[in-house]
Amino acid sequence: MKLLEERIRRDGEVREEGAVLKLDSFLNHQMDVELFNEMGKEFFRLFGDEGVTKLLTIEASGIGIACIAGQYFNVPVLFAKKSRSKNIDPDVYSAPVVSFTHGGVNEVMVSKRFLERGDRVLLIDDFLANGAALDGLISIVEQAGATVVGAGVCVEKAFQSGGVRLRGRGVRVEALARIAAMNETGIQFC
Repeated sequence: MKLLEERIRRDGEVREEGAVLKLDSFLNHQMDVELFNEMGKEFFRLFGDEGVTKLLTIEASGIGIACIAGQYFNVPVLFAKKSRSKNIDPDVYSAPVVSFTHGGVNEVMVSKRFLERGDRVLLIDDFLANGAALDGLISIVEQAGATVVGAGVCVEKAFQSGGVRLRGRGVRVEALARIAAMNETGIQFC
């Protein structure tokens, strides 16, 4: 998606010797709703014929884009919570997720009330690097007896293993921007 690639080139910051791409000015801290709208349309163009009944993401960065995309699919948006709180049902599907960004493990969970056998689930996330977040979401969908129809990600770091591994498992992964390489002097798209 050229619009997203242009925005990454203009406002993205490569840090930690090419390991981290900071897009917080428009994607995962401050959100550019017009850009999100265009990404939501694109996810619908890519997956609109898959019979999607739910969108699933992980808190927090995927929620905004999933909500905008949810308007196009006209289905509920569900997000996996990273911590148990008093307002979550005790009966949950859960999976461990290693966070590349935060360097820790979160036990993510979804209430069993909201994800059912027969659901056709599209996963949405802001980044795909090693694929741990999507692995956790896939596990949760499988625990529910539902079907993963694919994964829509805003930005894939194609030089990391997640996308290749997930596609090798048969998961349809569609990334709106795929980065082949990056360093402090620039970003190269696939």
